[in-house]
Amino acid sequence: MAGHRIFGTPFASIYPHYVAKAERKERDPADVDRVICWLTGYDEAGLRRTLDTGVDLETFFAEAPAMNPNASLITGSICGIRVEEVEDPLMQKIRWMDKLVDEVARGKRMSAVLRGSDA
Repeated sequence: MAGHRIFGTPFASIYPHYVAKAERKERDPADVDRVICWLTGYDEAGLRRTLDTGVDLETFFAEAPAMNPNASLITGSICGIRVEEVEDPLMQKIRWMDKLVDEVARGKRMSAVLRGSDA
């Protein structure tokens, strides 16, 4: 998957789709921010900065302060792909983020989405 075109996609162009997905299912859009921050280590200000500067997904994850050590606990399918089987590290991070947002939209308890942590 090296060089997949999604890697160059601006995070700011994907983020509104995440928020819209949560809102369509009558979920709190703030929970989208919460799971993205949990996964990547960005704080709210850092997340907003990535949106304002238009960084691509590759840069978004490369500059992430600290990927959550519990990210490997994210399992299941998203778009027919098992996230734990994705071999490319960057694509796996993207799929993890997709999976977390999907779980928020489906109304899964936040403690379960965050793999047992309160952050």
